[in-house]
Amino acid sequence: MTVLSTLLHATAFRSPFLSTLLPSIGLAYGIQGLVAIPSILAQSEKFYDLSGSLTYLSCTALSLYLPTIRARYAAELAGTIKPAWPSLIGALTGKAGSGLNWRQVVLSAAVSVWATRLGTYLFQRISADGTDSRFDKIRGNPPVFLGAFFAQATWVSLCLLPVLALNSLPSTLLSTASPILLTDILGLLLYTGGISFEIIADRQKSKWVEEKKAKKHSEEFLTRGLWSKSRHPNYFGESTLWTGIAVVAGGVLCSNVGQVGMGFAGGIGGIMAAAAMAGVSPAFVTFLLLKVSGVPLSETKYDKKYGDRKDYQEWKKNTPMFIPKI
Repeated sequence: MTVLSTLLHATAFRSPFLSTLLPSIGLAYGIQGLVAIPSILAQSEKFYDLSGSLTYLSCTALSLYLPTIRARYAAELAGTIKPAWPSLIGALTGKAGSGLNWRQVVLSAAVSVWATRLGTYLFQRISADGTDSRFDKIRGNPPVFLGAFFAQATWVSLCLLPVLALNSLPSTLLSTASPILLTDILGLLLYTGGISFEIIADRQKSKWVEEKKAKKHSEEFLTRGLWSKSRHPNYFGESTLWTGIAVVAGGVLCSNVGQVGMGFAGGIGGIMAAAAMAGVSPAFVTFLLLKVSGVPLSETKYDKKYGDRKDYQEWKKNTPMFIPKI
């Protein structure tokens, strides 16, 4: 028995939801564990953020294609014709028998675009800076450093939960859902606005840093562009884009199609469970940004450096911390 067949047998639950969810989460922890070993030995966080992006991409791809992998493996055992691999273009155009629903493709692509962009941006930044101040106190402590990698696996798993749940639904079942829901439109608008906000904020920050290094200005902190509307516009954008993903997925998961596909009994209990499954993603992201690793670290750092300066106090007083002013 091959490794693949062993894993497929071990995760062949009666529920398609669990058969997709648990292997995807297991992959997240596996990748993070593998990257953690050399990172701990080298006491280096250089590949931490990049590995997070790789984990997002890998888990998303696995959840998208795992149902087909199982079907092809079952056909091989039965000696029957293997089903074709899903057609991404066919799914987007609504072609029957494409093996995927357009929402599965679009949300998987949305995650992949975000993960690729952010991972590249953060890797370029740490390559230029050499270190990340978040790890100054933990990179020399192997158990704590390992915990940071497993925390990242948890972050990936919770953020991806609505996408993993959506990708676990059989495309034949999804084909019976309404082609376009109000939640689809609202969610995609939120995602587009959120990722645009994050990209623009990051680019403004990068340009400001480059200009400072070139001595084109003597500013100590950025107060222009989106940074004049919010003290953390990039974090606001990230929270918003994950909200958009959750809204699209939640609209399907809370419907009768989603309830049947996940094996829920329906009714208010099933709908609430599906809504919680979708909502945990933006809720967890926002909690991390506002209370753990985003805003608190940044605010503490800048308060220590510039807290006694009047211009900093004015900027902080007149600029919202998170939700931008109009």
